[in-house]
Amino acid sequence: MKLKMNQKSQQHKNPLKHPEQRVGVFIDVQNMYYSAKNLFGKKVNFGNIVQEAVAGRKLIRAIAYVVRTETQEEQPFFEALYNLGIETREKDLQIFSSGNKKADWDVGLTVDAIRLAPSLDAIVIVSGDGDYVPLVEYLQKSSGKQVEVVAFGETTSGWLIESADDFVDLSLDQAKFTIPDRTAAKKRQAGESTNSK
Repeated sequence: MKLKMNQKSQQHKNPLKHPEQRVGVFIDVQNMYYSAKNLFGKKVNFGNIVQEAVAGRKLIRAIAYVVRTETQEEQPFFEALYNLGIETREKDLQIFSSGNKKADWDVGLTVDAIRLAPSLDAIVIVSGDGDYVPLVEYLQKSSGKQVEVVAFGETTSGWLIESADDFVDLSLDQAKFTIPDRTAAKKRQAGESTNSK
């Protein structure tokens, strides 16, 4: 059996990765979406991210945690995830009487990772949210699992990076892990043509 190291990780702890490892990928879509949007003005290429996270190993499950709005405008995105072989867990956006909105998947992702851990050798959390540090530590100490984090370095909690067995910084290859946001580009062009008149 041939073993290989992840050379993309920033010389973090470089755990062994081999083709026989069973991998689960858990994607915090909101965290990734806003990271790519705020850092680069782009969208996330989830297909390439899952491929990077799996790293030639056996993918058991890839689950994306998404938020559904009343308009259902995100439905084509959900279908695109499905076509990539990524399961979706959907939650409705909560709108409070104060006007505040909330859609938090931290607990759902955590429960799924713990529930599926017995059938996995490596658990990959695709998020930079430091709220996942207790999950990482629990999976490592209680289950002896290899826990990896994949996210954009600039928006990833330092504690999360330190607690993970491996960290892959997607910002090191922005072209591979992001795609242009055509909607934002169209809005910018419309604004520029209006301003030039």
